[in-house]
Amino acid sequence: MGYWHSLRRWALVLALTVVLFAAPRAASAAGTEEPLPSGTVITLKNWQQYKQFMPAGMQALFAGTYFWKLPPDFKMVVGPTSFYPLPKAYLEHTRQYADQVRIKNLPDGEHTVTGYVAGQPFPHPADPMKGYKILVNNWFRYIPHLYCGNDVHRYLKDRYGNVLNSRFVIVARRLSHISAKGQPINDPRAQGIHYTEYSMVLEPEQEKYTEILTIYYTDPAKPESEFIFSPQLRRVIRGSSNSRCAPVNGGDFTPDDYGGFNGGIARFQADYLRDQPILTLVNVNPDKYGNLANYYPLIFPKPALGKWEVRNTYVIDTRRVPSQQSGYCYGKQILYVDKYTYQVLWKDGYNPAMKLFKIDAAIKVAGPVPGAGIQFATGNVIEVVWDVDKDHLTAFITAGAGGKELVSDDQCRNLEGVNYDDIQQYSTPGGLTQVMR
Repeated sequence: MGYWHSLRRWALVLALTVVLFAAPRAASAAGTEEPLPSGTVITLKNWQQYKQFMPAGMQALFAGTYFWKLPPDFKMVVGPTSFYPLPKAYLEHTRQYADQVRIKNLPDGEHTVTGYVAGQPFPHPADPMKGYKILVNNWFRYIPHLYCGNDVHRYLKDRYGNVLNSRFVIVARRLSHISAKGQPINDPRAQGIHYTEYSMVLEPEQEKYTEILTIYYTDPAKPESEFIFSPQLRRVIRGSSNSRCAPVNGGDFTPDDYGGFNGGIARFQADYLRDQPILTLVNVNPDKYGNLANYYPLIFPKPALGKWEVRNTYVIDTRRVPSQQSGYCYGKQILYVDKYTYQVLWKDGYNPAMKLFKIDAAIKVAGPVPGAGIQFATGNVIEVVWDVDKDHLTAFITAGAGGKELVSDDQCRNLEGVNYDDIQQYSTPGGLTQVMR
């Protein structure tokens, strides 16, 4: 791991040097025109001077509106805005195929897209349906076609300070609409599958080998499939597509929450609200972000993890279409979507009564991707959901205290002796039972 971290640091320095010598291009491409001066320090005493760079939920944490509050010694240091070009294959596919993408209205008020092959569906989202086009861009944003790791941690913390730590294996794979060097656009084994998400519990011992596999299809109107392997029952249980509000493993995340938004595009509508620059972390110290000692008590990053930067976002109001709204946990989700990469950087979740009840900091961690250079999207995240109704939180951090984070693409073929590039085992329901062998 020492070699990997040294390589990553060298790559980050090189990329930042390029940014400094190409500042006008970087600012234009990243959509950041007037970020805060590098070196700005934000504290609880001066934060209101900078609230225009903060989502509503972040402002609530600074203001101390809810149980979860930033401590008196809180400090946020601002650095330069970074720019990492999207992979050449993704940009080329955008150029080739974007012109043929169309929005199609479905019965019951749902929507989908036709003509999508790969790349960014709507490079210049505009009315009509600008907000929905931004949501579609998020759904088909660039990510490595495969990423994996076996030291992913989830922390549950209640109002009394009790912390429960769970450790997972995760494997995420894109089987269709791929934009990666040396990969076909559609894997011949895809069979109508767009994307799969796999997780297995390693700790605590009483939950070990519990697996969850979610399958998303190339037809966005087809509901995702979820499969759960229970080691106690030694059988695979088919989940319901109507349980997208159910807590995952007893935490505050639902299946629709991961990454800020994970609900698909057919059952949602989205209205564009405004452009807004917001603060986020991008370049995070890989040796430190898996260690809770580097976070404030509400699991909010300390300056040791890195400098915050200002990134321009589209702010969209995302809701289930009216025919699908009944019984859904969110009345609306306000998403802050990066204008270059279309990743969700922050989410404020409102219940059906339109009261803020979940605050979601969806921090994406930049790093090297084989064949694509430094990328903002690697699969590595620091994502924290603060439930301000129940006064507890869940943090999902893709690294452990030793700094071992997710790797991608060919690196998954032999991660500590395990081949996570095995589609049968990690992307199909039939593979779930293999864990007991």
